[in-house]
Amino acid sequence: MRLSQIHPSLYYLRVRQKRIARHLSDLLSTKKFARDKSINNLPYKCKAHKSLLRRKLGASDPSLQEGKVINLQIARQAIDGVLINPNETFSFWKLLGKTTSEKGYVEGLQLSRGEVKTGVGGGLCQLANLLYWMVLHSPLEIAERHHHSFDPFPDDRRVLPFGSGASVFYNYVGLRFYNPTDRMFQFRVWLTEDYLQGAIYTDQEWNYSYHITEKKHQFLQQNGKNYRKNEIWRNIFDKCTGNLVTEELVIKNFSEVKYSLSDLHN
Repeated sequence: MRLSQIHPSLYYLRVRQKRIARHLSDLLSTKKFARDKSINNLPYKCKAHKSLLRRKLGASDPSLQEGKVINLQIARQAIDGVLINPNETFSFWKLLGKTTSEKGYVEGLQLSRGEVKTGVGGGLCQLANLLYWMVLHSPLEIAERHHHSFDPFPDDRRVLPFGSGASVFYNYVGLRFYNPTDRMFQFRVWLTEDYLQGAIYTDQEWNYSYHITEKKHQFLQQNGKNYRKNEIWRNIFDKCTGNLVTEELVIKNFSEVKYSLSDLHN
């Protein structure tokens, strides 16, 4: 057992230590982080996606989803329009900063240390999920991405494969993308009444398209616990010929399931 699991004060001390370490690491880094923005879309769209703002999440308080919507509306403003120039790195937390009540953030659902909790700024994983899914359909490289160690709720109107999202927690559980190309890329993010929506654009047409597939999905039991596993693969095609260029394994998931498997049939 880790020391941070013995007493809450040790956990928060460890969090503070990790945040300071990440801050110092970035100060000493030679990385150039994306900062520029434009309200005008770049000419070529790579990928667009949307996700429902409100879904049934077990027995959680529905008001927390309304809090999440407020948090997403604030956070998306920090991301919307950002330009990722060649050799630049997009950093989720570099753009957002800490989510505080002074900025208008409110209580929302958070997944932390194997449990579903609430906290100021909760719900921003949905924004990270959206960005990550779009980037999988682009040549941007995943420089940092974390996943949830457990599956908290049965699927409700899920449209993406299980485990294809991203976990974020200020500032050391981050989400970062690097642009290795000679093209410029841009994120646009907005909310409608029912959806969080986004698109990724580029300044020059890209010659490849991307298709994400799920393989080997299953539920299983081990030592009295339920688990869920799958693999996420990416196929890259040449737009001109339609030929498959490469197939690559992107994610291999194995997560504890926190709900009863009987709930899947209700």
